[in-house]
Amino acid sequence: MPDVLIAEDIRGNAVDALSSRFEVTFQPDLWRDPGALATQLAEFRALIVRNQTKVDAALLRSAKRLVVIGRAGVGLDNVDVAAATRAGAIVTYTPDQNAISVAELAIGLMISLARNIPAASADTKDGNWNRRRFWGTELYGKSFGIIGAGRIGFLTARRAQALGMKILACDPLISRDNVMLSELNAELLPLEDLLTRADVVSCHLPSTPKTTKLLDASCFALMKSTALFLNASRGQVVDEAALLTALQRGEIAGAGLDVRASEPPEVSELEKLPNVLLTPHIGALTYEAQDRVTTAICEDVARVLDGKAPLNAVVHC
Repeated sequence: MPDVLIAEDIRGNAVDALSSRFEVTFQPDLWRDPGALATQLAEFRALIVRNQTKVDAALLRSAKRLVVIGRAGVGLDNVDVAAATRAGAIVTYTPDQNAISVAELAIGLMISLARNIPAASADTKDGNWNRRRFWGTELYGKSFGIIGAGRIGFLTARRAQALGMKILACDPLISRDNVMLSELNAELLPLEDLLTRADVVSCHLPSTPKTTKLLDASCFALMKSTALFLNASRGQVVDEAALLTALQRGEIAGAGLDVRASEPPEVSELEKLPNVLLTPHIGALTYEAQDRVTTAICEDVARVLDGKAPLNAVVHC
C-alpha cells in the first residue's frame, strides 16, 4: 500500500531520503484537481502539501488511512486542523524554518522604499542620471513597529534594530517581560499607539477570523503621513481598498507587500502607484529556507509513520 502523497511541488534531498524508506508518490499539480486528490488520498497514510492544497473536512472524509498531514510552511490557513484531528490525523508544520528569509525580505522592502531603489535603478537603466530626483529617508533613529511579535516578527525587528531603529511591538499574546522584547529593548504598545508612533509598520500576523482586515481605514488614518507599511505575513489581514485609499490620499508614504488578500490578485490601482512595491509571495522562497522546510517536514512525516511523535505538531485546542 502507498505511504506518502506529495500534492505540490516539494522536492529535494529530504524527499529523496523519504522515498528511500517509504513509498512516495510525487504529483506536484494534483492540488489543482480536488476530486482527483480526494480519490487518490484514500489510499495513503501521509499527505505533504505547501500552501495551495485545501485540506478541508470534505477532502479528509475520503482519507480513511491518513495518519499525518505535513504542511511545508508556517501558515495553516489552508489546513483545517480541527477536521484533521477529528479524522485522526496529526498535522505537522515548519514554524521557524523560513523565518529568516521572510524577515530579510521585509527589511529589503523597507530599505527599497526608503531609498527609492527600484525606481532609481529603472530610471538609470533607461539612460538617465537623475540624482536629485531620488531623495530618500534614513532609517537610523526611526521607530520600527511590529504587529505580531512571533518568531518572524522578532527576527525582522532584530534586523531593524541593527540599523539603529527603535522597536515598538504590538501582540496581545505576549507579556511585557517576554524575553524577545527584552532582547530588542522593545516597547509593548496597544495597536493604536504603535500605529501613531511608528515610522515603519511591519505586519507579522496569521490569517484568522480575528485578524481578517484588522488593518483597515481607521488604522491607516492613525499612521504618520511619512510612514511606510510592510506586509510579509498574510494578505487577508489588510483591507486592501483602505490601504489603496490611504496611499492615494497621502495618508501614508508607501507600502511594500509580499502577500495579497487573493493570490494571484486581480490587477488594480495598487499596481499603478509608484510608492508601492509588490512581490509575488516570495518571502520564504530562498534555497536555504526551502531546504530547511523540506527537511523538517519530511523528517516529521517519517517520525509519525514510524510510530514516533513529530517535533513540530500542531496542537488543536
